[in-house]
Amino acid sequence: MQRPPDLTALRATAVHRLYTLEKENKLTRARITGVADAFSVDPRTVDRWLANARANDGTYTPTSRTRFELTAPMLDAVARWHGNATAAWNELKAENQPVPSLPTFHRAANRALTPGMRAGLRAGENARRRFDISGERPRHHRNYAWETDHVEASVKVRIDGHVRKPWITFFIDCATSAICGLAISPQRPSREGVLVAIRDAVLIDEHHGPFGGIPDYVRVDGGKEFLCKTVGEALGILGTELIALPPFTPEGKPNVEAVNGAIKRTLFAGMPGYTHAPTLLGGKPVDPDQPLLHFESFVGLVREWVHWWNHENPKKGLDGQTPTQAWTADTALIETVSAEALHTYTLERHGKPLTINNSGVRWHKRNYIADWMHGFVGEKVNLRYLPHHEHRVELYDPQSGHHLGPAFMTRQATPAQIRDLKRAQRREADRLRAQLKKAEKNRNTRYAAATQSSPPTPLNAMTEEEALEHLRTLDGFNLTAEALPDLIPLPKPADEWTQPLSTPTKPAHPETPEKDQP
Repeated sequence: MQRPPDLTALRATAVHRLYTLEKENKLTRARITGVADAFSVDPRTVDRWLANARANDGTYTPTSRTRFELTAPMLDAVARWHGNATAAWNELKAENQPVPSLPTFHRAANRALTPGMRAGLRAGENARRRFDISGERPRHHRNYAWETDHVEASVKVRIDGHVRKPWITFFIDCATSAICGLAISPQRPSREGVLVAIRDAVLIDEHHGPFGGIPDYVRVDGGKEFLCKTVGEALGILGTELIALPPFTPEGKPNVEAVNGAIKRTLFAGMPGYTHAPTLLGGKPVDPDQPLLHFESFVGLVREWVHWWNHENPKKGLDGQTPTQAWTADTALIETVSAEALHTYTLERHGKPLTINNSGVRWHKRNYIADWMHGFVGEKVNLRYLPHHEHRVELYDPQSGHHLGPAFMTRQATPAQIRDLKRAQRREADRLRAQLKKAEKNRNTRYAAATQSSPPTPLNAMTEEEALEHLRTLDGFNLTAEALPDLIPLPKPADEWTQPLSTPTKPAHPETPEKDQP
């Protein structure tokens, strides 16, 4: 509920004006009635205000009514009970602390704690942030500033036989709310996904549409893939300033957050495998056997949605224009870069030049060859690569920076070998998981339920065979310790047996002969 404005300052100004008129013998009853009507009070109340000003040399000084305020221990109690003022009052009263009535305590707590602080005490920092006020930046012109962020798709998708939730990296133009570029990753994005999205956002051709160019600024959050050296170098070469926002501040990049929320509501919610769909009792899905989309189909639907957002979605913030119309109406110049140069800028560079030998270029214990290498054995080259794409590298002249050509890994494993390797890895992981579950089950101890305050009673009754089985499972059972060779004494040897002779022991230090005494 909105609090009424404080009219004390206005009241003091009006009363001082009446006091001045009274001193000049110009005060009339009509003026007093006019002030009373302005403040919606009785004229006799204005007379009391004027009497207060006479008693304080012409300054209206209202007497404030004393009211109860929470002390520091009381505030600590409210915080300890997570904003529950009634529970804090009961605790203080049980400790014989001087406390007022419960309604008075509640009013004092509401004055001492803002609604945002009370929400934070109840549900944490995210709840408190719902009461924060954030401003709105000016849109400027196109390519003045971009915002980028990752969003996890709220949809389960089939990817190479597995069920996963893809991730999308967006680059949004702040002036027109246009999606300039994106990259879709089957797993959580790394710097490779960011570089691919930068390339898709900057490049302008018949496949990427009218959006793109080199931005002046790019706002990112505190993600390490955005703040890595490779991304910083790529944007630095383009002359773009990277602005790193404080962590957990979505209000700092409202445009990309709006796109993240819109794609969840208008696209993901209608897809099969939507993870936030209504469920049955117990959390079971309504249709557990619904067919899931394959990754390539998911990518196609996302690209269609991006086209709809840019070309068919009018926005109130753009005066009813679509992002395409706002982009076309903007007359700011667009700085571009060639596709070849952009491809070079968005690759990670190996530190020192490498040498072409008879086996190609040796990098990361692997050989890379190409047909153009013939006749260049012994030459130095600079190597650039896209992270996690180790099957192909790009080689450049170290002096001029000229692109010599790509090189490909030799003796790559066949798809069948890679498939068998993944199956073996999954079998090994399943065996380890089963072993860990069995060990954890044996380790956990169950206790009897209690109705009185007493030490917990373990329920660990088992047979001797079960205990030995658990020891074998946990590698704590040693068969050699069960042999017990001294348990049954050996029989005495027979008389006809030949026994070893006992040899006399020699002293460790033989006695030295005593010398004749003089």
